[in-house]
Amino acid sequence: MNFIRTEIPDVVIIEPKVHGDERGYFVETFRQDKLEEFLGYKINFCQDNESKSSKGVLRGLHYQLAPAAQTKLVRVIQGSVLDVAVDIRKDSPTFDKHVAVELSGENKRQVLVPRGFAHGFVVLEDNTTFAYKVDNYYSPENDRGIAFDDEALGIDWRISHNELNLSAKDTTQPKLSETNDIFKYEVNYYND
Repeated sequence: MNFIRTEIPDVVIIEPKVHGDERGYFVETFRQDKLEEFLGYKINFCQDNESKSSKGVLRGLHYQLAPAAQTKLVRVIQGSVLDVAVDIRKDSPTFDKHVAVELSGENKRQVLVPRGFAHGFVVLEDNTTFAYKVDNYYSPENDRGIAFDDEALGIDWRISHNELNLSAKDTTQPKLSETNDIFKYEVNYYND
C-alpha cells in the first residue's frame, strides 16, 4: 500500500496494490498494522457501512461530535465519487480548507478522513457503491452537518446545483460560520 499525505496532512490517500490478470484482480483493501505504522497512532474500526447511489446524489457534509466523533476510511467498490473532507478543527492552520479526491472502483484509492473533519461525497456515475469503515458507532444525538454549498468553503462538486439529488437533511444544514459544533484543534481525538 502507498500512503500519501494531502495538502491537509491529516487527510491521507491510500493506494492499495492491485494484482490482476485475465481472470480478474485481487486487492488487499485494509491493513491495520500498515496504516497505524504510517499514522503513528492506533485506530480501531468497529463498523462498516455501504451505500449505493445514482449519479448526482450528494451526501454530506456530515460529522459526529465527541464522544462519538469518527475517523472514516472510505472507498468506492463500483462507479465513482468526488470525496470531500473539510477541516472543522478550530484554530487548525487548515481550518475551513478541504481536500477533494476522486475515488472509483477502477482506481481503488481510499481516503482516511480523521476526527475533526466534515465529510461528504457526490456520485459521478450511476450504480455507484460506496463503502467505509468508522472507528465509532453511529450516534443520532451527536450527528451534525454543514451546508454542502457553503460559499466560504469553495467546494467545486463538479455537478451543477440543479442536477444534485439531496436528502431533506442535507438541504437545511447550517454554514460553517453559523455553527458552534466544531472541534478544538489541540484535543487528541485518538486516545479517548
